[in-house]
Amino acid sequence: MSFYTESEERQALRKAVGELGKKYGYEWFDKQARSGGNTSELWAEAGKLGYLGVNLPEEYGGGGGGMGDLSIVLEELGTAGCPLLMMVVSSSIVGTVITRFGTAEQKQQWLPGLADGSTTMAFAITEPDAGSNSHQITTTARRTDDGWALSGRKVFISGLDVAQAMLVVGRTEDARTGKLKPALFVVPTDAAGVEFQQIEMDLISPDKQFTLFLDDVQLPREALVGSEDAALMQLFAGLNPERIMASAFAIGIARHALGKALAYVKERQVWNTPIGAHQAIAHPLAQVKIELELARLMMQKAAALYDAGDDLGAGEAANMAKYAAGEVAVRATDQAVQSLGGNGMTKEYGVAALSTAARAARIAPVSREMILNFVAQHSLGLPKSY
Repeated sequence: MSFYTESEERQALRKAVGELGKKYGYEWFDKQARSGGNTSELWAEAGKLGYLGVNLPEEYGGGGGGMGDLSIVLEELGTAGCPLLMMVVSSSIVGTVITRFGTAEQKQQWLPGLADGSTTMAFAITEPDAGSNSHQITTTARRTDDGWALSGRKVFISGLDVAQAMLVVGRTEDARTGKLKPALFVVPTDAAGVEFQQIEMDLISPDKQFTLFLDDVQLPREALVGSEDAALMQLFAGLNPERIMASAFAIGIARHALGKALAYVKERQVWNTPIGAHQAIAHPLAQVKIELELARLMMQKAAALYDAGDDLGAGEAANMAKYAAGEVAVRATDQAVQSLGGNGMTKEYGVAALSTAARAARIAPVSREMILNFVAQHSLGLPKSY
């Protein structure tokens, strides 16, 4: 099977997840967002049905599949209007890092819960003064007699209100050189010294963002995931799945917006014919469809390369997919609003609120500018600019 044509199993997965998504849908998702609720109900059902852990090993309760399978789950839920943002983090980054680099004990402790949805894990990397530069992270782990003491501050950390634990990117001090080295730690969200505050966002979403404070959090030795010396490599191993899933999130939003626009312009009549017959409406929507298919194809390529073990090839494709998906999400939501005219700005039709979510896809988890830097340097061989 190539990524051009999906297997019968993946087509069946796509259909089944689509049915689950329709059961909840945009109205439910929007109600949760506007009432201060969350998506835990859908998360629990998706986990129970095995969708959240399709990429995790079977021996730990997962589906034994890959990122191609997991991206289908998020894309179809997004298309139905109820995307699960924490899939980008919990199933994808954290699940991947623990699967690839965790000890047998860590895998047994965390993977079954990630697979069945009973455990949600957040990912804490971004800092106020580091931004996209992970080399500037200042959250520091100090060795103690029993393990580690972790201190620092993180921002824009998703889902701490629903997560039982988080994978924190910190730094340890090299005993020989005194320099700080990246390291990954599993930290329970209810540990002493852990505090978080919600960031007020102009974004209608049930997925909330937080500032995280770590004040001398005491951790056991086994909180460290993988090798202390190889943490940067381990971190980047989780970022390709993150970009693939961020692409799936954006593509789902774009498909949902396009679907709403098409349903409207096929019915709406002003001059005795549906407005969708007019090229001023039809052509921009056709452009969205083309760009949507191109972005999805690159996402499928990235997932296929990653699942085949080609981390380097997957890195280039995943960044390109994330760029393309973010761009088409913005174009699709904007064109949906324009196609609906005044109705596009109403709560009833539910397309204007999608615009901010789509806009976020150009910023997080990696900005379009940083992707362009990556492609310029690694794909085109141009000198590094920073």
